[in-house]
Amino acid sequence: MTGDLGSKINQLLKAWPSGTVATSRWLKEQGISQQLANKYESTSWLSRIGQGAFIRDGEKVEWLGGLYALQNQLQLPIHAGGKTALQQLGFAHFLPLGKSKVWLFANPGTKLPSWFKFYPWGHKIDYFTPNLFSKMELGLTQKEMSNFLIRLSSPERAILEVLYLVPHTQSFEEANLLMEGLTSLRPALVQQLLENCNSIKVKRLFMLLAEKANYPWLKKLSPERVNFGTGKRSLVKKGVLNKKYQITIPKDYYPEIESSSL
Repeated sequence: MTGDLGSKINQLLKAWPSGTVATSRWLKEQGISQQLANKYESTSWLSRIGQGAFIRDGEKVEWLGGLYALQNQLQLPIHAGGKTALQQLGFAHFLPLGKSKVWLFANPGTKLPSWFKFYPWGHKIDYFTPNLFSKMELGLTQKEMSNFLIRLSSPERAILEVLYLVPHTQSFEEANLLMEGLTSLRPALVQQLLENCNSIKVKRLFMLLAEKANYPWLKKLSPERVNFGTGKRSLVKKGVLNKKYQITIPKDYYPEIESSSL
């Protein structure tokens, strides 16, 4: 390899966090044309994982390294959310082990690039684009990996995303277990999220489960400022109706909550 090409690849590797994907757009910003990227691929510096995406040759890249590229190179409003965010932040260690699904959330209308969608990450990627919050960025935070940052939901936002998926993708039982581990939620952020949440079901279910856990931070909330809607919400058939929040829950799962049979 000539000195110029060698210098460019060295500069590239310094700017490129190991364990992450490099997109064609980002490579171009680093002065690497498509023609030069193809040359680096033919000389075993780069390995193509899909259209417009590369990894360092011989390097194993996890889904987090792909998410980094989505967020930091393509500037897509996609984040790790729900149970995945809770796992990354250490709040789901008591759940069953094994290869779990990865939950990614994004603003409505945001599409995953095909290279991310079809690459064999070793986890099933579940991708959701709900209109869950009126303020899209509310409750997002960052986590430092070994040498790069990713954007993900805070615990306060993540549990609301979990409840959004009940009962079709997420079970009541596991949602309750996750809620039981959230002893230190920040009431000010919870309040903001509830006030900006567009799902009546999610808000009612959150309050029901939080009250069941009897957390001290509940006393610092102002439920009167939250729109809980009107009418009943039925989430399961042949369940029981919680009178306070007018939501149907599994018949035998919360016997201590005041309810009436449907």
